[in-house]
Amino acid sequence: MNARTKETAVEEKDREAVVAVPGRIVAAWRENNAQAFSEVFTEDGTMILPGVFRKGRQNVKAFMESAFSGPYKGTRVTGTPVDLRFLGPDNAVIVTQGGILASGETEVSDERAVRATWVVTREAGDWRLASYQNSPRG
Repeated sequence: MNARTKETAVEEKDREAVVAVPGRIVAAWRENNAQAFSEVFTEDGTMILPGVFRKGRQNVKAFMESAFSGPYKGTRVTGTPVDLRFLGPDNAVIVTQGGILASGETEVSDERAVRATWVVTREAGDWRLASYQNSPRG
């Protein structure tokens, strides 16, 4: 294996790991697991939703605990990557399109459809969410 082949393999492995980050959020949401949701974030990660700003893994967890027992109870979330850019070997930006699915829904309604930006970074070999922000798809 030459150096170029090895480099390509590492890049593809990283690409797959980065694209898996939104899937980890989707899985945690499906289980209404605020702990698993918050663990996707870096310790000082930020989450920005319309009208919401939380900084730090513990603040994200506290918000999601409340949300999963309140307005997000019984919902699911979906997101499909529409863009991926590496900013360096340990940082990437993903743009997704998706939103919140109410119980029984199979497609996101226009009022809950969003586009989101995910800034991910490699920490101790694992890809984590440094910052997440979404806006209505409009």
